Amino acid sequence: MMNKTNTTSFVYRLYFFLLKVFVIETIGMVIVWVVRHPEVLTRGRQLLMSNDWGVQLLLLALVFAAFHIFLLGWRLILFLRYRHVESVTDLELPNVTVVVPAYNEGHHVYKTLQSLLQSNYPCNKVTLVAVDDGSKDDTWNWIEKAYQENPERILPLRQIRNRGKRHALYRGFRSAPADVFVTVDSDSLVEPDTLRNLVSPFVTDHRVGAVAGNVRVSNSRSGAIPMMMDTAFVYSFEFIRAGQSVINTVMCTPGALSAYRGEVLMKVLNEWLKQTFFGKRANIGEDRAMTNLILKEGYLTRFQKSALVFTEIPNKYRTLYKMLLRWARSNVRETIAMSRFVFKDFRKEGKVGARINFIVNGLLLSKGQILWLASIGYLIFDPTGLGVNFILGLLIGATIPAFFYILLYRSSNGLYIYLYTIYWFFSLSWITPFALLTPHVSGWLTRQNPSPVKKRVNIFHRSVLEKSS
Repeated sequence: MMNKTNTTSFVYRLYFFLLKVFVIETIGMVIVWVVRHPEVLTRGRQLLMSNDWGVQLLLLALVFAAFHIFLLGWRLILFLRYRHVESVTDLELPNVTVVVPAYNEGHHVYKTLQSLLQSNYPCNKVTLVAVDDGSKDDTWNWIEKAYQENPERILPLRQIRNRGKRHALYRGFRSAPADVFVTVDSDSLVEPDTLRNLVSPFVTDHRVGAVAGNVRVSNSRSGAIPMMMDTAFVYSFEFIRAGQSVINTVMCTPGALSAYRGEVLMKVLNEWLKQTFFGKRANIGEDRAMTNLILKEGYLTRFQKSALVFTEIPNKYRTLYKMLLRWARSNVRETIAMSRFVFKDFRKEGKVGARINFIVNGLLLSKGQILWLASIGYLIFDPTGLGVNFILGLLIGATIPAFFYILLYRSSNGLYIYLYTIYWFFSLSWITPFALLTPHVSGWLTRQNPSPVKKRVNIFHRSVLEKSS
């Protein structure tokens, strides 16, 4: 008789196997349908050609198809040129401060700190700063536990009230000076060599101001959404950010794992903290904002594929779309901010690649959303005439990232990208248009209230008082 663990493992394997079968069957059904009914493809074109608006949409779609072919070729050339920086020696490694901001993370923050303590990095060169940002659960107890077990390596800080992630990071940066600052989310786990791999580019190239880590999903086996997001992350980081790294302009160093040169971070820190949008203090998009400021100062931003971090992703639709909406709003804001310097002489090194990436992002935010809205309208108007065309187009678009994943990892998990593409179009594609209409909204959206059990915190025991600021 199988025990409970083996039974659960078997159920998960069966579940994900059936998902792959579903994807393969769906692709097969679409191909068979198109082969048997080729007229369905021409029907959609004839429908669009029957009126002026349809003709405009068809022309826009053709232009965007050509644009995406160029974009794919551009990204492929950059990806093929990418090489991660090899780790430097212990003697060359710089002094590092790792800041872990936490809010209502409970036991997760303890696990994050434990993974950092096990890093293959000289102990005398790294300081861990754990900042409890006014949590309402037992997060502070777990930080204290980690501190009591390693008092010489962890600096615990507590905000009396919740002030937001940006303030928590700011306090951590100010508390322990270092050559390089690293940020790690409190629901993330690093591998033993992650830290040394992440900071090595600062040693080999003095022009590097920020380095993005390689983010993967830690709970990918907990459901379909995390599994789909994990495959999407591989394409986003190991293909797109790798290409951006070649032109020295990674556009976002993620909060889950990033590193910043100390001298440039301190130079822009106050501007970053006091950033406003529409006259209001910004409290989202702190990672993208920091990246922009460092690029503006003339430094290079890179990606380290070998610096792995595993972070938790929501496994429910409501939490997922809130997270993606926050990212989308940040993208809109920081694209506007980047427009103020990217076409100026902001650094000595090549600027053409940075400008191409900026234009690409701008087109996807503007023309791409117009095409999306028009497509939705026509799909509602005639779902039978255009439905198969849309599904076929989505599957073709998903083939490149799916092939990339399968080739890179020799894993059939790349099939989930097809599933994610369909899922994204019908349930998440509204996020970017909505973000364009509401970029001024700064709500964090995904912060969870603690359960009644987690609210029982010893409020009398405060070993570190909040400093006034």
